[in-house]
Amino acid sequence: MATQIQMIQRFIKSESFSGILLFIATLSAVIIANSALSDNYFELWNKNFGVTLGDKTISMSLMYWINDGLMALFFLMVGLEIKRELLIGELSSVEKASFPIVAAIGGMVIPALIYVFFNMDNPKGFGVPMATDIAFALGILMLLGKRVNPALKLFLVALAVVDDLGAVMVVATVYTGELQFEYFLYASLVYAALWIFNLKKVSSLIPYMVLGIALWIFIHSIGVHATIAGVLLAFVIPIRPDVNEKEFINNTKNLVDEFEKNIDDIPLLNHKQMEILEDIAYKYDKVQNPLLKLEHRLHWMTAFFIMPLFAFSNAGVVLDFSAVSQNLMIVLGVVFGLLVGKPLGIIGFTYLVDRFNMVKKPDNLSWSEIGAVGFLGGIGFTMSIFITQLAFLDPVVVSAVKIAIFIASFIAGVIGVLLILRAHN
Repeated sequence: MATQIQMIQRFIKSESFSGILLFIATLSAVIIANSALSDNYFELWNKNFGVTLGDKTISMSLMYWINDGLMALFFLMVGLEIKRELLIGELSSVEKASFPIVAAIGGMVIPALIYVFFNMDNPKGFGVPMATDIAFALGILMLLGKRVNPALKLFLVALAVVDDLGAVMVVATVYTGELQFEYFLYASLVYAALWIFNLKKVSSLIPYMVLGIALWIFIHSIGVHATIAGVLLAFVIPIRPDVNEKEFINNTKNLVDEFEKNIDDIPLLNHKQMEILEDIAYKYDKVQNPLLKLEHRLHWMTAFFIMPLFAFSNAGVVLDFSAVSQNLMIVLGVVFGLLVGKPLGIIGFTYLVDRFNMVKKPDNLSWSEIGAVGFLGGIGFTMSIFITQLAFLDPVVVSAVKIAIFIASFIAGVIGVLLILRAHN
């Protein structure tokens, strides 16, 4: 029984469960939106909730609290991943970073151009097919298990990190309303204070999170999409711990020896032992990297709560295909952008730079596997839906685009899996 529980716990912690949970949330939203509960479903997300701080009131619908508030925590985790990969991960050197960066650029530029080709009169939705849903893509890889080349997983993660950075830049620069510049000074002062904490090597996460809330409020007031506050906050979170590993090991060894010396015949810990354990716990907290500690804490929340809730609140679409016919060019732009543009951009850009000896393809990756990543990159899903909500105001257009995203993401995922299985054989 204990072994079964451990297996379930490991499964829940894996990315595959996150992807399955997203799928269940999305499917549930679509079913409810097309059932007798449809009116209740849409009324729930449109209910207004407000927060008053002094003479400042922020009032938004429940859906906007999810999309602007909770998603800021998701983007905080995205920002932490970007910073980690840039400093110590797959993007930490020119040699490591070049190939996935080229792939990501191709996977953003070509889908955007395809969308614009179909919608030259109104190209604002070009950001929709640019996005990749990393949770779904990695979930598929995890479900395939050992049949997936580990180098393929690393390539997809590095590509997705750059893709996320591109999505952040698009959201910050394109999908922003009228700017209220008087709040820019307040946001700048708060961000300066955060950098002072970083430079003074403050490792406690509490002051960063408190000022992070203030930063979110002021950025929301400026008119820039508030999720950007999460990314900005991520870049000031320190990565170096207060205590290095060798110092922690030496101190802990001495404390364990001291703990052993204070063993007595009483079957309870004595005061001296309790003090030693508290000292070990304090050192344990100090040896952890603040950035990795926060990323670890956010992962569970975003993977198993925020993203499924976002999918459940945003994926509900009435399956009225008349909306598709009314907005056929937008739909075609999204479908061909994700299904054709993503793989064409990722494979095409990487092939060209390898062909002309500008950047070499890693030896442990085959072109078939790169093609599989290209199609997995076409799974836009939650990130594409997120940008859809920013790009379009008309609910009929939003419904049509969501249907296009579902169709393209499903087909792209199936093709990606088939290519991986073929490469494995």
